[in-house]
Amino acid sequence: MPNRRPRGYQPQWKPRARTRELLAAVDRILERYAVQLPLTIRQVWYSLISDGVLVKEERTYKQTVELLGMARRSGRIPWEALRDDTEIRAEPVAYEGPDNFSAGLRRAALEYRLDRQAGQPVRLEIVCETAGMVPQLVAVADPYGVPVGSGSGFNALPAKRGAALRAAADGHRAVRVFVVSDWDPSGVHLFSALAEDVTAFAAVDAPGTEVVFERLAVTEQQIAEHQLPTAPPKASDRRSFSGISTTQAEALPPDILADVLKAAIVSHRDMHVLAALLEREEEERRRLLQNLGFDPDAD
Repeated sequence: MPNRRPRGYQPQWKPRARTRELLAAVDRILERYAVQLPLTIRQVWYSLISDGVLVKEERTYKQTVELLGMARRSGRIPWEALRDDTEIRAEPVAYEGPDNFSAGLRRAALEYRLDRQAGQPVRLEIVCETAGMVPQLVAVADPYGVPVGSGSGFNALPAKRGAALRAAADGHRAVRVFVVSDWDPSGVHLFSALAEDVTAFAAVDAPGTEVVFERLAVTEQQIAEHQLPTAPPKASDRRSFSGISTTQAEALPPDILADVLKAAIVSHRDMHVLAALLEREEEERRRLLQNLGFDPDAD
């Protein structure tokens, strides 16, 4: 790595032999999880550990951060392959002109969809402690119309009350919230705080509505089954924790997490109801395009 902190693009970067070996290992990981991209840096790091390329130490994580930073600056790894989720940006809506607006209108009509949870016996939601993993979960959940939120945002007081209000607005249909969080005092506390607070709000705002929280990942069974890397609990964290070791949710391979989430969603879906709704959705989308003057069969 350069002696000074790099700035901007680094097209002249010439990694050493050991760094090239690490990059080749990263290439294999990005290819393996191509369907789940973008990955978080921590997911890449845990994959390098699982592959026996790195050991689980703080120094190797910092090494991975630096490596992936230079790899993106130099063009060695596509920027789109990784997700950081540190930027919050609000972009005003604007158009180049009427034709551009018309094209946007057509795109909006093509994206027309119904509430894909309508008619289902249980309304589902997903909460992920790590914001960077949200896009991967969305890729699995979106076809079923299941919303995904980050734990940092969902754990805010208004968000927890909002979950109860959504349950109230949905009538008396049962609600199930899948939670993906670390197996450590923080992740366990996130789960219990969400479950207790949302349930308490729902008891007032949506009386009679069943609200169930289910820990989807990472679990002790998954840790043992997939031999995930662990670390001892931090001595400074005095919150109640029944485990003898900790594991981050990002240690669970992305493809396995995707399979776990899809199986959980499907187990609570009536697929015949969903198929009928998707058929109606397609018919209404075509009619909407025609009403707006667009050819529904055009590419």
